[in-house]
Amino acid sequence: MERMSSCADSPYGLLLRALSLIPITHYVMGMVSVLFVMLYNFLEFHIVQDLVSGFRGQRVDLTFNSCSQLYHEVVSKCTLLHGRYMSTPWLSSPHLQTTFLRFFGRPPVFNYRREILNTGDGGIVALDWLARHDVMEKEDTGNDEVQQDADTPVVVVIPGLTSDSDSVYIKHLTFYMAKRGWNVVVSNHRGLGDVPLTSDFFYNGGWTEDLRKVVKHIRSRSPDVPLFVVGTSLGANMMVKYLGEDGKDILIDGAAAVCCPWDLLLCNRFIMRNPVQRFYDKALGAGLKRYAMKHQDFFTRLSDWDGIEKARNVREFDTSATCRVGKFDTADIYYRESSCVNYVGRIKVPLLCISALDDPVCTKEALIWDECRVNKNVVLATTQHGGHLGYFDGMDAKGVWWVRAVDEFLTVLGSSKLIKRQNKMPDYLRVRPQKSLTNKDPYVGLVKKTDNQVHLDNIPNINKTSVEEQGSETVSTVDSIIFFRKRIMDQF
Repeated sequence: MERMSSCADSPYGLLLRALSLIPITHYVMGMVSVLFVMLYNFLEFHIVQDLVSGFRGQRVDLTFNSCSQLYHEVVSKCTLLHGRYMSTPWLSSPHLQTTFLRFFGRPPVFNYRREILNTGDGGIVALDWLARHDVMEKEDTGNDEVQQDADTPVVVVIPGLTSDSDSVYIKHLTFYMAKRGWNVVVSNHRGLGDVPLTSDFFYNGGWTEDLRKVVKHIRSRSPDVPLFVVGTSLGANMMVKYLGEDGKDILIDGAAAVCCPWDLLLCNRFIMRNPVQRFYDKALGAGLKRYAMKHQDFFTRLSDWDGIEKARNVREFDTSATCRVGKFDTADIYYRESSCVNYVGRIKVPLLCISALDDPVCTKEALIWDECRVNKNVVLATTQHGGHLGYFDGMDAKGVWWVRAVDEFLTVLGSSKLIKRQNKMPDYLRVRPQKSLTNKDPYVGLVKKTDNQVHLDNIPNINKTSVEEQGSETVSTVDSIIFFRKRIMDQF
Protein backbone atom coordinates (compact mmCIF):
# COMPACT_ATOMS: atom_id res chain seq x y z
CA MET A 1 0.00 0.00 0.00
CA GLU A 2 2.79 2.36 0.81
CA ARG A 3 4.38 1.62 -2.57
CA MET A 4 1.10 2.35 -4.45
CA SER A 5 0.62 5.55 -2.46
CA SER A 6 4.15 6.70 -3.17
CA CYS A 7 3.67 5.93 -6.89
CA ALA A 8 0.44 7.91 -7.01
CA ASP A 9 2.07 10.80 -5.20
CA SER A 10 5.04 10.91 -7.58
CA PRO A 11 5.35 14.01 -9.79
CA TYR A 12 4.60 12.03 -12.96
CA GLY A 13 1.56 10.41 -11.39
CA LEU A 14 0.21 13.77 -10.30
CA LEU A 15 0.89 15.14 -13.80
CA LEU A 16 -1.02 12.30 -15.44
CA ARG A 17 -3.94 12.77 -13.06
CA ALA A 18 -4.00 16.49 -13.86
CA LEU A 19 -3.88 15.86 -17.61
CA SER A 20 -6.75 13.38 -17.35
CA LEU A 21 -8.93 16.08 -15.84
CA ILE A 22 -8.56 18.36 -18.89
CA PRO A 23 -11.60 18.04 -21.25
CA ILE A 24 -10.93 16.31 -24.55
CA THR A 25 -12.25 19.35 -26.43
CA HIS A 26 -9.34 21.39 -25.10
CA TYR A 27 -6.91 18.87 -26.59
CA VAL A 28 -8.69 19.09 -29.93
CA MET A 29 -8.57 22.88 -29.87
CA GLY A 30 -4.87 22.75 -29.02
CA MET A 31 -4.11 20.38 -31.88
CA VAL A 32 -6.08 22.54 -34.29
CA SER A 33 -4.15 25.62 -33.13
CA VAL A 34 -0.82 23.88 -33.61
CA LEU A 35 -1.82 22.66 -37.07
CA PHE A 36 -3.00 26.15 -37.98
CA VAL A 37 0.33 27.69 -36.96
CA MET A 38 2.23 25.00 -38.87
CA LEU A 39 0.10 25.55 -41.98
CA TYR A 40 0.39 29.32 -41.61
CA ASN A 41 4.17 29.10 -41.64
CA PHE A 42 4.33 26.30 -44.20
CA LEU A 43 2.32 28.25 -46.79
CA GLU A 44 3.97 31.54 -45.78
CA PHE A 45 0.77 33.41 -44.97
CA HIS A 46 1.14 37.06 -43.97
CA ILE A 47 -2.41 38.05 -43.10
CA VAL A 48 -1.40 38.77 -39.48
CA GLN A 49 1.39 41.10 -40.61
CA ASP A 50 -1.06 42.82 -42.96
CA LEU A 51 -3.54 43.23 -40.14
CA VAL A 52 -0.90 44.73 -37.85
CA SER A 53 0.10 47.19 -40.59
CA GLY A 54 -3.52 48.22 -41.07
CA PHE A 55 -3.62 46.64 -44.53
CA ARG A 56 -1.42 49.43 -45.87
CA GLY A 57 0.98 47.06 -47.54
CA GLN A 58 4.76 47.35 -47.66
CA ARG A 59 6.86 49.89 -49.48
CA VAL A 60 8.54 48.95 -52.74
CA ASP A 61 12.30 48.81 -52.21
CA LEU A 62 14.45 50.23 -55.00
CA THR A 63 18.09 49.31 -55.61
CA PHE A 64 20.11 51.41 -58.03
CA ASN A 65 23.32 53.34 -58.58
CA SER A 66 23.19 56.72 -56.85
CA CYS A 67 24.32 58.40 -60.08
CA SER A 68 21.76 56.55 -62.20
CA GLN A 69 20.17 58.84 -64.76
CA LEU A 70 17.50 56.17 -65.25
CA TYR A 71 16.41 56.55 -61.65
CA HIS A 72 16.52 60.35 -61.49
CA GLU A 73 14.75 60.98 -64.82
CA VAL A 74 12.37 58.03 -65.01
CA VAL A 75 11.91 55.84 -61.93
CA SER A 76 11.71 58.81 -59.56
CA LYS A 77 8.57 59.89 -61.45
CA CYS A 78 6.84 56.49 -61.18
CA THR A 79 4.24 56.70 -58.42
CA LEU A 80 3.69 52.94 -58.17
CA LEU A 81 7.39 52.22 -57.67
CA HIS A 82 7.47 54.79 -54.87
CA GLY A 83 4.27 53.57 -53.26
CA ARG A 84 3.20 50.43 -51.46
CA TYR A 85 2.08 47.03 -52.64
CA MET A 86 -0.77 45.46 -50.69
CA SER A 87 -1.81 42.01 -51.83
CA THR A 88 -5.43 40.88 -51.86
CA PRO A 89 -6.22 39.98 -48.21
CA TRP A 90 -7.68 36.57 -49.06
CA LEU A 91 -4.62 35.81 -51.17
CA SER A 92 -2.13 36.64 -48.43
CA SER A 93 0.33 33.89 -49.37
CA PRO A 94 2.78 33.63 -52.26
CA HIS A 95 1.44 30.18 -53.00
CA LEU A 96 -2.16 31.39 -53.11
CA GLN A 97 -1.11 34.28 -55.37
CA THR A 98 0.75 31.96 -57.74
CA THR A 99 -1.95 29.26 -57.76
CA PHE A 100 -4.77 31.76 -58.18
CA LEU A 101 -3.00 33.19 -61.22
CA ARG A 102 -2.80 29.76 -62.82
CA PHE A 103 -6.36 28.58 -62.22
CA PHE A 104 -8.54 31.61 -61.43
CA GLY A 105 -6.69 34.54 -63.01
CA ARG A 106 -9.75 35.79 -64.94
CA PRO A 107 -8.00 37.20 -68.01
CA PRO A 108 -9.78 39.63 -70.34
CA VAL A 109 -11.36 38.46 -73.58
CA PHE A 110 -9.91 39.64 -76.87
CA ASN A 111 -8.60 38.39 -80.21
CA TYR A 112 -5.01 38.27 -81.37
CA ARG A 113 -3.83 38.52 -84.96
CA ARG A 114 -1.09 36.12 -85.82
CA GLU A 115 1.99 36.47 -87.95
CA ILE A 116 4.35 33.58 -88.63
CA LEU A 117 8.03 34.50 -88.69
CA ASN A 118 10.66 32.24 -90.19
CA THR A 119 13.81 32.27 -88.07
CA GLY A 120 16.23 31.48 -90.89
CA ASP A 121 17.31 28.04 -89.64
CA GLY A 122 14.15 26.24 -90.62
CA GLY A 123 12.28 27.16 -87.46
CA ILE A 124 9.18 29.32 -87.05
CA VAL A 125 7.76 31.41 -84.23
CA ALA A 126 4.25 32.79 -83.85
CA LEU A 127 3.90 36.53 -83.27
CA ASP A 128 0.51 37.38 -81.77
CA TRP A 129 -0.43 41.05 -82.19
CA LEU A 130 -2.84 43.18 -80.20
CA ALA A 131 -2.98 46.78 -81.40
CA ARG A 132 -4.38 49.69 -79.41
CA HIS A 133 -7.33 50.13 -81.78
CA ASP A 134 -8.26 46.45 -81.31
CA VAL A 135 -9.48 47.21 -77.80
CA MET A 136 -11.24 50.49 -78.65
CA GLU A 137 -14.82 51.03 -79.69
CA LYS A 138 -15.28 51.38 -83.42
CA GLU A 139 -16.76 54.85 -83.12
CA ASP A 140 -13.60 55.92 -81.28
CA THR A 141 -11.33 54.63 -84.04
CA GLY A 142 -11.37 56.95 -87.00
CA ASN A 143 -9.10 57.04 -90.00
CA ASP A 144 -6.69 59.32 -88.17
CA GLU A 145 -6.40 56.83 -85.33
CA VAL A 146 -5.68 53.93 -87.67
CA GLN A 147 -3.08 56.01 -89.48
CA GLN A 148 -1.58 57.00 -86.13
CA ASP A 149 -1.20 53.32 -85.24
CA ALA A 150 1.67 53.12 -87.70
CA ASP A 151 3.64 55.36 -85.31
CA THR A 152 2.48 53.71 -82.10
CA PRO A 153 5.32 52.35 -79.91
CA VAL A 154 5.60 48.57 -79.83
CA VAL A 155 6.02 46.33 -76.78
CA VAL A 156 7.37 42.82 -77.34
CA VAL A 157 6.34 40.32 -74.65
CA ILE A 158 8.44 37.22 -73.91
CA PRO A 159 6.48 34.53 -71.97
CA GLY A 160 7.93 32.23 -69.35
CA LEU A 161 8.60 28.50 -69.37
CA THR A 162 5.94 26.61 -71.42
CA SER A 163 3.78 29.76 -71.47
CA ASP A 164 2.38 31.37 -74.60
CA SER A 165 0.10 34.21 -75.65
CA ASP A 166 -2.90 32.41 -74.16
CA SER A 167 -1.42 32.28 -70.65
CA VAL A 168 -3.40 34.20 -68.05
CA TYR A 169 -0.70 36.66 -67.01
CA ILE A 170 0.28 37.33 -70.63
CA LYS A 171 -3.32 38.22 -71.46
CA HIS A 172 -3.52 40.55 -68.48
CA LEU A 173 -0.36 42.32 -69.64
CA THR A 174 -1.16 42.56 -73.36
CA PHE A 175 -4.72 43.77 -72.87
CA TYR A 176 -3.81 46.39 -70.29
CA MET A 177 -0.92 47.72 -72.37
CA ALA A 178 -3.09 47.90 -75.49
CA LYS A 179 -5.82 49.74 -73.56
CA ARG A 180 -3.20 52.21 -72.41
CA GLY A 181 -2.17 52.95 -76.00
CA TRP A 182 0.57 50.49 -76.99
CA ASN A 183 0.82 48.03 -79.85
CA VAL A 184 1.71 44.73 -78.20
CA VAL A 185 3.12 41.58 -79.76
CA VAL A 186 3.69 38.30 -77.93
CA SER A 187 6.68 36.37 -79.24
CA ASN A 188 5.80 32.74 -78.60
CA HIS A 189 8.63 30.29 -78.10
CA ARG A 190 9.29 27.63 -80.71
CA GLY A 191 6.74 24.86 -80.55
CA LEU A 192 4.32 26.90 -78.42
CA GLY A 193 1.21 28.80 -79.44
CA ASP A 194 -0.06 25.84 -81.49
CA VAL A 195 2.79 25.91 -84.00
CA PRO A 196 4.94 22.89 -84.90
CA LEU A 197 8.66 22.44 -84.37
CA THR A 198 10.04 22.65 -87.90
CA SER A 199 13.78 22.65 -87.15
CA ASP A 200 16.16 20.46 -85.15
CA PHE A 201 16.09 22.84 -82.20
CA PHE A 202 13.71 24.01 -79.47
CA TYR A 203 14.01 26.94 -77.10
CA ASN A 204 15.83 26.94 -73.76
CA GLY A 205 16.53 29.42 -70.97
CA GLY A 206 19.61 30.87 -72.63
CA TRP A 207 18.42 30.90 -76.25
CA THR A 208 18.33 34.50 -77.51
CA GLU A 209 18.52 34.13 -81.29
CA ASP A 210 14.76 34.02 -81.79
CA LEU A 211 14.25 37.21 -79.77
CA ARG A 212 17.03 38.86 -81.75
CA LYS A 213 15.29 37.86 -85.00
CA VAL A 214 11.94 39.17 -83.78
CA VAL A 215 13.38 42.53 -82.72
CA LYS A 216 15.28 42.87 -85.99
CA HIS A 217 12.13 42.02 -87.93
CA ILE A 218 10.00 44.63 -86.13
CA ARG A 219 12.72 47.27 -86.23
CA SER A 220 13.22 46.80 -90.00
CA ARG A 221 9.56 47.61 -90.56
CA SER A 222 9.37 50.48 -88.10
CA PRO A 223 12.83 52.00 -87.74
CA ASP A 224 11.62 55.18 -86.02
CA VAL A 225 9.04 53.71 -83.65
CA PRO A 226 10.03 53.30 -79.96
CA LEU A 227 10.44 49.59 -79.24
CA PHE A 228 10.40 48.00 -75.79
CA VAL A 229 10.59 44.43 -74.50
CA VAL A 230 8.96 42.90 -71.41
CA GLY A 231 10.24 39.51 -70.27
CA THR A 232 8.49 37.36 -67.68
CA SER A 233 9.99 34.52 -65.61
CA LEU A 234 12.27 32.41 -67.84
CA GLY A 235 11.46 34.79 -70.70
CA ALA A 236 12.98 37.56 -68.57
CA ASN A 237 16.19 35.52 -68.24
CA MET A 238 16.36 35.17 -72.03
CA MET A 239 15.65 38.88 -72.52
CA VAL A 240 18.25 40.11 -70.01
CA LYS A 241 20.85 37.79 -71.53
CA TYR A 242 20.01 39.22 -74.95
CA LEU A 243 20.40 42.79 -73.66
CA GLY A 244 23.83 41.98 -72.29
CA GLU A 245 24.97 40.10 -75.37
CA ASP A 246 24.14 42.94 -77.75
CA GLY A 247 25.28 45.75 -75.48
CA LYS A 248 25.55 49.04 -77.36
CA ASP A 249 24.30 47.42 -80.57
CA ILE A 250 20.88 46.66 -79.10
CA LEU A 251 17.92 47.64 -81.29
CA ILE A 252 15.41 48.32 -78.53
CA ASP A 253 14.89 51.43 -76.39
CA GLY A 254 14.13 49.93 -72.99
CA ALA A 255 12.97 46.81 -71.18
CA ALA A 256 11.36 45.39 -68.06
CA ALA A 257 12.10 42.02 -66.43
CA VAL A 258 9.41 40.57 -64.16
CA CYS A 259 10.14 37.69 -61.74
CA CYS A 260 13.41 36.86 -63.46
CA PRO A 261 15.29 33.79 -62.12
CA TRP A 262 18.71 35.45 -62.71
CA ASP A 263 20.73 32.36 -61.73
CA LEU A 264 19.19 29.18 -63.14
CA LEU A 265 21.40 26.89 -61.08
CA LEU A 266 20.45 28.55 -57.80
CA CYS A 267 16.77 28.52 -58.72
CA ASN A 268 16.89 24.87 -59.74
CA ARG A 269 18.40 23.90 -56.40
CA PHE A 270 15.88 26.12 -54.64
CA ILE A 271 12.83 24.39 -56.12
CA MET A 272 14.28 21.01 -55.12
CA ARG A 273 14.89 22.09 -51.52
CA ASN A 274 11.66 21.48 -49.57
CA PRO A 275 8.20 19.95 -50.13
CA VAL A 276 6.48 23.18 -51.17
CA GLN A 277 9.13 24.09 -53.74
CA ARG A 278 9.25 20.50 -55.00
CA PHE A 279 5.57 20.85 -55.84
CA TYR A 280 6.44 23.66 -58.27
CA ASP A 281 9.36 21.64 -59.60
CA LYS A 282 7.07 18.74 -60.43
CA ALA A 283 4.43 21.04 -61.90
CA LEU A 284 6.97 22.72 -64.20
CA GLY A 285 8.41 19.35 -65.14
CA ALA A 286 4.94 18.09 -66.01
CA GLY A 287 4.44 21.15 -68.24
CA LEU A 288 7.68 20.39 -70.06
CA LYS A 289 6.62 16.79 -70.57
CA ARG A 290 3.32 17.95 -72.08
CA TYR A 291 5.31 20.20 -74.39
CA ALA A 292 7.42 17.20 -75.42
CA MET A 293 4.32 15.08 -75.99
CA LYS A 294 3.02 17.64 -78.49
CA HIS A 295 6.23 17.23 -80.47
CA GLN A 296 6.96 13.57 -79.78
CA ASP A 297 8.47 12.90 -83.20
CA PHE A 298 10.99 15.69 -82.65
CA PHE A 299 12.02 14.60 -79.16
CA THR A 300 12.10 10.90 -80.03
CA ARG A 301 14.55 11.64 -82.81
CA LEU A 302 16.83 14.14 -81.07
CA SER A 303 16.69 13.39 -77.35
CA ASP A 304 16.30 10.58 -74.81
CA TRP A 305 12.59 9.88 -75.02
CA ASP A 306 12.66 7.21 -72.32
CA GLY A 307 14.32 9.70 -69.99
CA ILE A 308 11.66 12.31 -70.80
CA GLU A 309 8.86 9.90 -69.97
CA LYS A 310 10.51 9.06 -66.65
CA ALA A 311 11.35 12.68 -65.79
CA ARG A 312 9.80 13.80 -62.50
CA ASN A 313 11.10 17.36 -62.40
CA VAL A 314 12.74 20.12 -64.43
CA ARG A 315 16.32 18.89 -63.97
CA GLU A 316 15.53 15.39 -65.19
CA PHE A 317 13.77 16.79 -68.26
CA ASP A 318 16.66 19.14 -69.00
CA THR A 319 19.12 16.27 -68.68
CA SER A 320 17.18 14.10 -71.13
CA ALA A 321 16.05 16.77 -73.59
CA THR A 322 17.45 20.31 -73.23
CA CYS A 323 21.06 19.22 -72.81
CA ARG A 324 20.85 16.72 -75.67
CA VAL A 325 19.37 19.17 -78.16
CA GLY A 326 21.29 22.24 -76.93
CA LYS A 327 24.64 20.40 -76.80
CA PHE A 328 25.26 20.93 -73.08
CA ASP A 329 27.29 18.26 -71.29
CA THR A 330 25.30 18.42 -68.04
CA ALA A 331 22.31 20.23 -66.58
CA ASP A 332 24.56 22.27 -64.28
CA ILE A 333 26.60 23.47 -67.26
CA TYR A 334 23.41 24.43 -69.06
CA TYR A 335 22.15 26.37 -66.04
CA ARG A 336 25.46 28.18 -65.50
CA GLU A 337 25.98 29.15 -69.14
CA SER A 338 22.39 30.25 -69.67
CA SER A 339 21.97 32.39 -66.54
CA CYS A 340 21.49 36.06 -67.34
CA VAL A 341 23.22 37.21 -64.14
CA ASN A 342 26.50 36.97 -66.04
CA TYR A 343 25.33 39.62 -68.54
CA VAL A 344 23.78 42.31 -66.32
CA GLY A 345 26.97 44.39 -66.28
CA ARG A 346 26.93 44.74 -70.08
CA ILE A 347 23.40 46.16 -70.39
CA LYS A 348 23.36 49.57 -72.08
CA VAL A 349 19.62 50.35 -72.26
CA PRO A 350 17.19 51.27 -69.43
CA LEU A 351 16.01 48.15 -67.60
CA LEU A 352 13.50 47.85 -64.75
CA CYS A 353 13.51 44.60 -62.79
CA ILE A 354 10.55 43.62 -60.58
CA SER A 355 10.76 40.71 -58.14
CA ALA A 356 8.95 39.52 -55.02
CA LEU A 357 11.03 38.39 -52.06
CA ASP A 358 8.54 35.59 -51.38
CA ASP A 359 8.61 34.26 -54.96
CA PRO A 360 8.19 30.47 -54.54
CA VAL A 361 9.92 29.68 -57.86
CA CYS A 362 12.71 32.25 -58.29
CA THR A 363 14.64 32.53 -55.04
CA LYS A 364 15.63 35.90 -53.61
CA GLU A 365 19.12 34.45 -53.11
CA ALA A 366 19.72 35.03 -56.84
CA LEU A 367 18.65 38.70 -56.92
CA ILE A 368 21.14 41.12 -58.49
CA TRP A 369 21.54 43.56 -55.61
CA ASP A 370 25.20 44.42 -56.24
CA GLU A 371 24.95 44.38 -60.03
CA CYS A 372 22.22 47.05 -59.89
CA ARG A 373 24.40 49.25 -57.69
CA VAL A 374 27.14 49.11 -60.33
CA ASN A 375 25.24 49.35 -63.62
CA LYS A 376 23.55 52.75 -63.95
CA ASN A 377 21.16 51.40 -66.57
CA VAL A 378 19.43 48.93 -64.24
CA VAL A 379 16.98 49.53 -61.39
CA LEU A 380 15.71 46.69 -59.20
CA ALA A 381 12.28 47.00 -57.54
CA THR A 382 11.53 44.39 -54.88
CA THR A 383 8.35 43.82 -52.90
CA GLN A 384 7.90 41.78 -49.75
CA HIS A 385 5.00 39.83 -51.25
CA GLY A 386 3.50 39.00 -54.62
CA GLY A 387 4.40 35.39 -55.38
CA HIS A 388 5.52 34.36 -58.84
CA LEU A 389 3.85 36.68 -61.38
CA GLY A 390 0.78 36.95 -59.14
CA TYR A 391 0.74 40.41 -57.55
CA PHE A 392 -3.05 40.54 -57.29
CA ASP A 393 -4.35 43.50 -55.33
CA GLY A 394 -7.69 44.98 -54.35
CA MET A 395 -10.47 43.11 -52.56
CA ASP A 396 -11.75 41.63 -55.84
CA ALA A 397 -8.27 40.54 -57.03
CA LYS A 398 -8.87 41.99 -60.50
CA GLY A 399 -5.80 44.20 -60.47
CA VAL A 400 -2.29 42.93 -61.24
CA TRP A 401 0.19 45.34 -59.71
CA TRP A 402 3.25 44.53 -61.81
CA VAL A 403 1.31 45.03 -65.05
CA ARG A 404 0.45 48.60 -64.07
CA ALA A 405 4.00 49.22 -62.80
CA VAL A 406 5.52 48.11 -66.10
CA ASP A 407 3.12 50.30 -68.09
CA GLU A 408 3.89 53.33 -65.94
CA PHE A 409 7.65 52.77 -66.22
CA LEU A 410 7.61 52.41 -70.01
CA THR A 411 5.31 55.41 -70.36
CA VAL A 412 7.60 57.67 -68.35
CA LEU A 413 10.66 56.21 -70.07
CA GLY A 414 9.14 56.87 -73.48
CA SER A 415 8.63 60.51 -72.57
CA SER A 416 12.17 60.95 -71.23
CA LYS A 417 15.36 61.98 -72.95
CA LEU A 418 16.95 58.57 -72.34
CA ILE A 419 15.66 57.05 -75.57
CA LYS A 420 16.68 58.21 -79.00
CA ARG A 421 13.16 58.04 -80.40
CA GLN A 422 11.58 60.11 -77.63
CA ASN A 423 10.22 62.64 -80.12
CA LYS A 424 8.35 59.81 -81.85
CA MET A 425 6.18 59.07 -78.82
CA PRO A 426 2.57 60.08 -79.63
CA ASP A 427 0.83 62.52 -77.33
CA TYR A 428 -1.55 59.92 -75.92
CA LEU A 429 1.45 57.89 -74.65
CA ARG A 430 3.35 60.71 -73.05
CA VAL A 431 3.35 61.11 -69.28
CA ARG A 432 -0.27 61.14 -68.18
CA PRO A 433 -2.12 61.68 -64.91
CA GLN A 434 -1.54 58.67 -62.70
CA LYS A 435 -5.02 58.45 -61.20
CA SER A 436 -6.07 55.37 -63.16
CA LEU A 437 -2.78 53.65 -62.36
CA THR A 438 -3.73 53.43 -58.71
CA ASN A 439 -7.25 52.23 -59.39
CA LYS A 440 -7.90 48.85 -57.80
CA ASP A 441 -9.45 47.58 -61.01
CA PRO A 442 -7.28 48.27 -64.07
CA TYR A 443 -10.10 47.24 -66.38
CA VAL A 444 -12.52 50.02 -65.43
CA GLY A 445 -14.02 51.24 -68.64
CA LEU A 446 -13.55 47.89 -70.38
CA VAL A 447 -15.50 47.80 -73.62
CA LYS A 448 -16.90 44.47 -74.68
CA LYS A 449 -16.27 43.83 -78.33
CA THR A 450 -19.39 43.41 -80.42
CA ASP A 451 -17.59 42.36 -83.56
CA ASN A 452 -14.99 39.62 -83.38
CA GLN A 453 -14.05 39.85 -87.06
CA VAL A 454 -10.36 40.57 -87.60
CA HIS A 455 -9.54 43.04 -90.36
CA LEU A 456 -6.33 42.76 -92.32
CA ASP A 457 -6.09 46.50 -92.86
CA ASN A 458 -5.77 47.09 -89.12
CA ILE A 459 -2.59 45.07 -88.66
CA PRO A 460 0.07 47.58 -87.59
CA ASN A 461 3.07 47.82 -89.87
CA ILE A 462 2.33 44.56 -91.74
CA ASN A 463 3.60 44.75 -95.30
CA LYS A 464 0.96 43.30 -97.60
CA THR A 465 3.34 42.21 -100.35
CA SER A 466 3.65 38.62 -101.42
CA VAL A 467 7.04 37.86 -99.93
CA GLU A 468 9.43 40.04 -97.97
CA GLU A 469 13.09 39.04 -97.80
CA GLN A 470 15.13 40.43 -94.93
CA GLY A 471 18.70 39.20 -94.96
CA SER A 472 18.80 35.48 -94.30
CA GLU A 473 15.26 35.35 -92.94
CA THR A 474 12.02 35.18 -94.87
CA VAL A 475 8.89 36.72 -93.44
CA SER A 476 5.73 34.81 -94.21
CA THR A 477 3.21 36.30 -96.60
CA VAL A 478 0.00 37.85 -95.47
CA ASP A 479 -1.81 34.78 -96.75
CA SER A 480 0.10 32.69 -94.22
CA ILE A 481 -0.82 34.96 -91.33
CA ILE A 482 -3.14 32.92 -89.17
CA PHE A 483 -6.19 34.65 -87.86
CA PHE A 484 -7.63 32.89 -84.92
CA ARG A 485 -9.73 33.46 -81.87
CA LYS A 486 -8.60 32.56 -78.42
CA ARG A 487 -11.56 32.91 -76.14
CA ILE A 488 -12.05 32.15 -72.49
CA MET A 489 -14.87 32.96 -70.12
CA ASP A 490 -15.33 36.67 -69.55
CA GLN A 491 -15.10 37.33 -65.83
CA PHE A 492 -15.58 41.06 -65.95
